[in-house]
Amino acid sequence: MTESFLPTLNGVTTSVIAVLEHLRRRGHRAVVIAPDTPGLAAWRSRSEQERYLGFDVHRIPAVAYRQFPVALPHPVLDTILAASGADVLHAASPFLLGGRAITAAGRLGIPSVAVFQTDVAGFARRNGLSAAAPLVRRVLGRIHAGASLTLAPSSATAAMLAEEGVPRVARWGRGVDTTLFHPDRRSSAHVRALRRRTAPRGETIVGYVGRLAPEKEVERLAELGGMPGIRVVVAGGGPSRALLERRLRHLDVTFTGPLRGDALADAYAMLDVFVHTGAAETFGQTLQEAHAAGLPVVAPASGGPLDLVAPGLDGELYDPDAPLALRSAVARLHADRGLAERMGSAGRLRVEGTTWESVGDELLAHHETARTIGAPPAATRTARAGWHEKVGART
Repeated sequence: MTESFLPTLNGVTTSVIAVLEHLRRRGHRAVVIAPDTPGLAAWRSRSEQERYLGFDVHRIPAVAYRQFPVALPHPVLDTILAASGADVLHAASPFLLGGRAITAAGRLGIPSVAVFQTDVAGFARRNGLSAAAPLVRRVLGRIHAGASLTLAPSSATAAMLAEEGVPRVARWGRGVDTTLFHPDRRSSAHVRALRRRTAPRGETIVGYVGRLAPEKEVERLAELGGMPGIRVVVAGGGPSRALLERRLRHLDVTFTGPLRGDALADAYAMLDVFVHTGAAETFGQTLQEAHAAGLPVVAPASGGPLDLVAPGLDGELYDPDAPLALRSAVARLHADRGLAERMGSAGRLRVEGTTWESVGDELLAHHETARTIGAPPAATRTARAGWHEKVGART
């Protein structure tokens, strides 16, 4: 069960795709439950209808909020779960849809693993819904407390969940494609041409990669205004693009739009410094991708980046509440190319063993732990059997 899936592109979708690829690699069967999205019919016509990697995909009605599909709890979810014959429910970033799925799995006696990936309360605050944030936080706490096991992506997130009283929390990070994102790509003719077009006088190219939305705080890049010898690249799409184009118009900035695959890897490869701007990230997958590409990274000293960046070794952490702290961190790397290159090499070494295959095997171990724990106490095998009789499911 995932709150986000193709054709929507974000960190949750990327993680879910990697999980599905690993399940197929290890010979497991999966059923995907995901939100419907506007324009999905056209996307389906270009792909395997209602299937991905050979796995069935079931769509749940959803509404759009800031270009992001939000699935609505629907009775068909219970039927899909009952018919799936699932041994475990993997709930990716559960909220409205995921909360209903975890409850339904409990009634059916299916153990569940809830992956905390999106700080929905923080998302609400940064989208002008501060009054709703406390309620959202309580709802998320109840959702995760109902799961057999909750997986936190970082130590900061694990501590937050513990403070909220969520039981049975374990750590599970994310993998990175160290073949796609690689320092050698920088020497390719295509990337050299990209660098010449972007920085014709050999300027330092500073880049951000990710969704363009209020919670990502990409407007922090405005601090780089007036720095000589700097060019800025912003790769990604989202509802804040038009606003950011206005806020950053004083910079030498290039907006690439959303990128995937080789185009995304080439975008990383043409950078000299990678900058992360959001101070409320639960993890920070783009930091790992930048490290894999051999880049020094600059990130806020909060949330997920605290686990991913060793200050002075493979990047810099800045105080997100201190004026011009981001600018100062970038200035140090801009002034000392040798330091930037050493940090980039250290970052590459840091992530070389963090492949999706190794992280995927860790996830399967967590699934087994959830099966050992079992479904929440309220769940009964009788309930599961009743549902199977009702829908004529096969196991």
